[in-house]
Amino acid sequence: MYGIVNKAIQDLVITNFGEQKWEDIRERSGIEEDFFISSEAYDDDITYKLAGAVSEEMNMSVKDVLIAFGEWWVMKTTKEKYAGLMESGGSTLKEFLVNLPLFHNRVMLIYPKLTPPEFKVSEVSEKSLNLHYFSKREGLQDFVRGLIQGLGKMFNTPVEIELVQTRDDGDSHEIFKVSW
Repeated sequence: MYGIVNKAIQDLVITNFGEQKWEDIRERSGIEEDFFISSEAYDDDITYKLAGAVSEEMNMSVKDVLIAFGEWWVMKTTKEKYAGLMESGGSTLKEFLVNLPLFHNRVMLIYPKLTPPEFKVSEVSEKSLNLHYFSKREGLQDFVRGLIQGLGKMFNTPVEIELVQTRDDGDSHEIFKVSW
């Protein structure tokens, strides 16, 4: 993953809990990096270790850590770093989600070494759609849930998310039913 992901985790912790808590988490994670360069690629294992260390240090489940981080990513990181890109995705939650399959094509122009997930939509109706999530990375479905929740907040749209299919049950990908 690119350093911007790890920097966002660091920012989330420092903003909400302080610099010392970040140092405790970094130490607990066992990673040696003192700082992350946004445009530099890092091993995915670093991100997973950070999430695990946040979970242990904050006495939260990894699921809750990933959901909180997904919301933070939308509400803070993307608003600050990619406002224009986010605005080009649509003016409503539904428009943004329908356009999401094209989103990572634009992101790859910024980060050419990115291995992004793939999204598809199906069963689009006036008040819901199914969001299909395909990724080579495992264990990030709760991060995606947090992203969706964050998008709901960004568009001032209360959102309900139901996981209707998951790789945890042997399926090929996750499907979230998103209702608003």
